[in-house]
Amino acid sequence: MTPTNETPDAITAAVDPQRLGLYLRDNLPQFAGPFRIQRLGEGQSCLTFLVEGDSWRVVLRRPPRGDLPPTAFDVTREYRVMRALAGSGAPVRVPTPLAVCEDKTVIGAPFYLMEEVRGLVVRGELPGALAGLEDRWRMGELLLNTLVSLHQVDYRAVGLEGFGKPEGYLERQLQRMRQLWDRARFRDVPDIEEVGVWLADNLPEEQKPTIVHGDYKLDNVIFAPTSPATLLAIVDWEMSTLGDPLVDLGWMLYFWADPDDAGFEVPLPTVTSMEGFPRRAELLARYAESSGLPCADIPWYVALAGWKIAIIMEGSYRRFLGGIKDHPSFEALGLGVLMLAHRARAATAGSFGL
Repeated sequence: MTPTNETPDAITAAVDPQRLGLYLRDNLPQFAGPFRIQRLGEGQSCLTFLVEGDSWRVVLRRPPRGDLPPTAFDVTREYRVMRALAGSGAPVRVPTPLAVCEDKTVIGAPFYLMEEVRGLVVRGELPGALAGLEDRWRMGELLLNTLVSLHQVDYRAVGLEGFGKPEGYLERQLQRMRQLWDRARFRDVPDIEEVGVWLADNLPEEQKPTIVHGDYKLDNVIFAPTSPATLLAIVDWEMSTLGDPLVDLGWMLYFWADPDDAGFEVPLPTVTSMEGFPRRAELLARYAESSGLPCADIPWYVALAGWKIAIIMEGSYRRFLGGIKDHPSFEALGLGVLMLAHRARAATAGSFGL
């Protein structure tokens, strides 16, 4: 991830350095001593920081600031699923988690620490080292194959039984997001309302439950900084649970740009519209073949993804207007939420190239 130009005051408002120092001294003494803190990445939800001492570097994750919905942005869930995958030998790469702190008085919010994975996050531009056509195709292939591998992990065998309630997962997703929409709503967004009705009227039969990442897309994985493209780790597990695996597939396809897609006013990994990347329909076909799952209802899952992200981002935009400036890019969400919701509606109309 790339450091941002966050001011020291903004960083201190999110991470109390004195209290963090005491926590490190008492719980991870190998990282005791003076350190520097930098904000990392362009994530739209939880806040990520690099904590760097004289001979060590760790990454800290905490929820955003402001009035948050209950159970949202749960970094302790991130820690639990990463710990289970890292410690089980499952064929899904994650950063090594180091410690979790649920005591809000330490830095002002729950947080966890993990080892740094040094690599590249591909979002709006292609890094030169991975710009070749073969690496573009390979990144899409790695993203798809890793998702299949994640969904094949036996969640009971890795200690995640009870991590979620798989039965009735899709219906609960709709109920939960309707509640979040009631909380976030402060203006009319007709596409959100109409997509919500369509989703309820067209609820598909659920697939056998697996571990669900919940935010699986190109810019939530880290690639090695050299060719050939190598996927080093999946990050940002805050929305993970147990449920229908096609939710992850729908989310990935919603965020995967094809060449004829309309542009966006919010940061999305649009590089996939370039020559050399697989198209959404190709990724869908590969997933169906590799997983053996029936994917005829995938437009429903794509629409669910767009509906969810539009609602989540409307809540973020409302907090931004209320003075929480953790993500300066949220200023663009005035129009961005409308575009996200419109993209979800396109999926309901069968005009998503799937």
